[in-house]
Amino acid sequence: MSANCIFCKGAIPSHKVFENELVYAFMDINPISKGHLVIPKHHAQFMHELPDESLAALLPAAKKVATALHPANYNVLQNNGRLAHQAVDHVHFHIIPKTESEGLGIEWEMQPPNHEELAAIAKDLSAKIARL
Repeated sequence: MSANCIFCKGAIPSHKVFENELVYAFMDINPISKGHLVIPKHHAQFMHELPDESLAALLPAAKKVATALHPANYNVLQNNGRLAHQAVDHVHFHIIPKTESEGLGIEWEMQPPNHEELAAIAKDLSAKIARL
């Protein structure tokens, strides 16, 4: 728990949809569609800082919210850091229903792959993961 975190201290309106010992899910008060937030009760700014137990509880909770919401299409979004558009310094997953007129719009220019470079990056990452 962080004394400065708006999620930890309950500083924003919260309309709960789900809660268990590790996770809290509620309506997004600044949605781009009728979306929901799913957060761990353990405070961490970045996903990789969460204990595995908290992280493992998040996706089943997100699945419950998405299943109950039952949109035809939706995005699950999780941002880490300001450059990645993280507005609140507490890990949170957005469940964002997508329709023709509402929801998340994502476009990016794909870069042609350099397979030698990709293979070198994969080898490096695999070695680092093996040491974790």
